[in-house]
Amino acid sequence: MARVFSGIKPTGDMHLGNLCGAVQRWAAGQPPAGSPAALAGEQIFCVVDLHAMTMPFVPAELTATTRQLAMLLLAAGIDPERSLLFVQSHVGGAHGEATWILNCVAGFGELRRMTQFKDKTAGAGEGGQESVSAGLFDYPVLMAADIVLYDTDEVPVGDDQRQHVELTRDLALRFNHRFGDTLVVPKATLPAAGARIMDLQQPNRKMSKSDDGAAGCVYVLDTPKQVTKKIKSAVTDSDADVRYDPATKPGVSNLLDIYAAATGVTVEAAARDLAGQQYGPLKAAVADAVVAMLEPLQARFAELSADPAEVDRVLAEGADRASAKATEVLERMRGAVGLLPRT
Repeated sequence: MARVFSGIKPTGDMHLGNLCGAVQRWAAGQPPAGSPAALAGEQIFCVVDLHAMTMPFVPAELTATTRQLAMLLLAAGIDPERSLLFVQSHVGGAHGEATWILNCVAGFGELRRMTQFKDKTAGAGEGGQESVSAGLFDYPVLMAADIVLYDTDEVPVGDDQRQHVELTRDLALRFNHRFGDTLVVPKATLPAAGARIMDLQQPNRKMSKSDDGAAGCVYVLDTPKQVTKKIKSAVTDSDADVRYDPATKPGVSNLLDIYAAATGVTVEAAARDLAGQQYGPLKAAVADAVVAMLEPLQARFAELSADPAEVDRVLAEGADRASAKATEVLERMRGAVGLLPRT
């Protein structure tokens, strides 16, 4: 079984797009409990809290959102008996040292060309790129360290992160060329099919965690009343025809995508089930399906919130297992570049 690494940043609140587009897929792909792949930790999930520090942040909020995200992953079905779940900073020494080593094989020009860096600095104000943190510039190397430290074979990503995995491949190949065969060279994997949940008010763009409180974003901890209000306020169109056609009917197609993800049917089946409906009943059906999907997750989240010691135990155990893996790879890296062995 290929070793898979996935990271998720604790900024903003988890929303329907995160859940249906990524986390549900991660949970479904876990090996059976007790299997060799489960015992070996072949599915690795990391709350990448160090990445959340690249932009201005409030320390207390970082603590709270990191814990909340870990609990949401557990509530959504990430099982520590079947996968390895940990918080990045809990293994931060290895991640930091590996980042420095990879920094010394990375090129300034290739980091400057990273699309997300250019996008995020485009609105940085008068100072532009000169005013943002060095961490924002360098975090693709930290991401590369996250990946190679676990001998990762596959990194499931969306299109927006594929460039970073390509950089990781380039750095791993360059490191191996200079210092000998040391690092596993990962590849990005894109889902062959899966939910792509769009903003309810602007259905031509993805639902985003950055739109805090926006009417177009359904958060996984929204109350049933909030979920229903947002979905019933979703933008559709004027021809009152329920069919799946993202190009000409993005709002209706988005509702069908959400219904399909919430009920576990195909989009084609969703379109057949809901064909002939008026938009009011369509939105009501989608809202009911989302509320039903979120109910067990929210119940499990409430249980975890009431037992923080158990959450701490799970994360500490995950950090210990992750540290053992990361230390092994880091020692290979240290030896390859000629750092004096520790005694």
